[in-house]
Amino acid sequence: MKKTTVLVTGGTGYLASWIVKDLLKEGHDVRITVRDKGKEEKYEHLRQIEKETPGNLFIYEADLLKKGSFDLAVEGTEFVFHTASPFYLSGIKDAYNELVKPAKEGTRNVLLSVNKADSVKRVILTSSVAAVHGDNRDMNGKQEFTEKDWNESSSVEHQPYNYSKTVAEKEAWSIQKEQNNWDLVTINPSFILGPSLTKRADSTSISTILDLLKGTYKTGVPKLFFGMVDVRDTAKAHILAAFTENASGRYIISGKEASVFDMAKILEGKFPDQYALPKREVPKPLMWLIAPTLGFTRKYVSTNVGHSLKLNNSKSIKDLGMNYRSLEATLIDQKNQLDEAGLI
Repeated sequence: MKKTTVLVTGGTGYLASWIVKDLLKEGHDVRITVRDKGKEEKYEHLRQIEKETPGNLFIYEADLLKKGSFDLAVEGTEFVFHTASPFYLSGIKDAYNELVKPAKEGTRNVLLSVNKADSVKRVILTSSVAAVHGDNRDMNGKQEFTEKDWNESSSVEHQPYNYSKTVAEKEAWSIQKEQNNWDLVTINPSFILGPSLTKRADSTSISTILDLLKGTYKTGVPKLFFGMVDVRDTAKAHILAAFTENASGRYIISGKEASVFDMAKILEGKFPDQYALPKREVPKPLMWLIAPTLGFTRKYVSTNVGHSLKLNNSKSIKDLGMNYRSLEATLIDQKNQLDEAGLI
């Protein structure tokens, strides 16, 4: 892997921090964008990693909704990793302005800056399996979802996060097709879990595990199935997608499908009687009835609870040489990191 200059947008995020760490370990010059350069505590963990690795870290200020604000950060880079995008599944008051607009316009603004820079060879976009399917019921008799599938069931009103990832990825492919200077590879991870490089708990991935361990669901969890993948494997996939010359198109990055209850059973098995973990699944009719009080819509319950899921990750294994950690190893490492961080 030859040393080069790269940009990671939203570089202080849960996933992005691992991408930055791996790039610094390889000796690259790594630029990151942040909204406020003055808030040094947000990237102090990356400065510490820089001291321990051969790579160099450079901080740039940029705003997803401000056209041209990524120009300086992009100019002179060979690879651009666009990870910055809001991730909320609950507490959303204005889905369009909180999720859809920053995801779509942010992607557009970053790629318009890329178009101005002759140096960029490839953009690696953090998309999601949310752009592959919206609801688990979308399988509709399918055996599995592949990279050929697109989410057609989400909207601003229903599954707005999934919708935001779909419109952002489609926007990226549309812009890429209008030029010939750079190519695009999208990484479509399932639900990302695993240890964080910071003590922050404001990531949906982290808060989900904290809620499990702290007893939020001790009376029971809905029968919900997700694809799950380790944050470290997801970071590795991004870097392989950049530096594997023949990488192309979309890549589903997912290690295993499992339910929330499966996660609880793994944690209980490894840490018996230490946490108020759920011991049962809530029957779907009851879940449907109480859904609004738990922050779910009844439509979401109808189209997801009790519906199984299968994601085909074979393209990532074949093209990128991916191998995936076990869900058990991911959850143990995440629980231990949260413990060390004093969050549980």
